[in-house]
Amino acid sequence: MTSISRRSWLTLTACACASVADALSAHAFAAEEVPPGYTSPFHVPELGKAPGIRVLQTTVVSSTPRSWIIVFANGDEVMSGLTDWVRREKIAGARLSAIGAFSSAKFGWFDKDKRAYRDIRVNEQVECVSLIGDVGLVNGHPALHVHGCIAREDGAVRGGHLLEATVFPNA
Repeated sequence: MTSISRRSWLTLTACACASVADALSAHAFAAEEVPPGYTSPFHVPELGKAPGIRVLQTTVVSSTPRSWIIVFANGDEVMSGLTDWVRREKIAGARLSAIGAFSSAKFGWFDKDKRAYRDIRVNEQVECVSLIGDVGLVNGHPALHVHGCIAREDGAVRGGHLLEATVFPNA
């Protein structure tokens, strides 16, 4: 097995995210053409919906990759807060992982025929058992690509491409 440096991994994941976005943009169509119950792959979350977000940089040595702990407060919208933050910090390539709890969430499953995400709505309190994703550049701007899995009170799981999630009580 070949090992890969952290910097190379971040470069590859950023390139993969940008490549997927470039491929999708080649087949872009107007937002009004997205059928009801679907979300455009070019959807950008409404910004400013995570007023309780707290960010702590955990590395300060210039020779090591930067890392942060990001904590969302009750009622914060995850994708809005992350998008605000990556734009403000000009993050060009990164990976992320998280756990927490949500009062509601919307995931997507990519329907290649409709070229859009079929909405998977979860309107109940759930545990976020895993979020994993990356940040890459799309048209010169930071863009998130996040997948997640949540568990309902009976242990049943749902997930997919994360489109939005409202935090309760924290994440």
